Amino acid sequence: MAKLLYVATHGPDDPTKACMPIHLAVNGAVEAGIEAEINLAGDAAVLIQDTYIETLAPLGFPPLKALMAKAVETGVRIHI
Repeated sequence: MAKLLYVATHGPDDPTKACMPIHLAVNGAVEAGIEAEINLAGDAAVLIQDTYIETLAPLGFPPLKALMAKAVETGVRIHI
């Protein structure tokens, strides 16, 4: 089985870039049957905090709250 590791480096100052790797993992790779993991590095490390999960809303993607819920639901591992 194929496996992908998505590395997120953007923080809440750019919500769209911050959420893109998470969106690609849960709505792209997982939907295609590919095992995915996410690494929150640098500025992205704070995205695991409830404050950002509840409020971050990117343009063109689901809110971070929905993306994180889907990551948990589908078993996508998140590394910090």
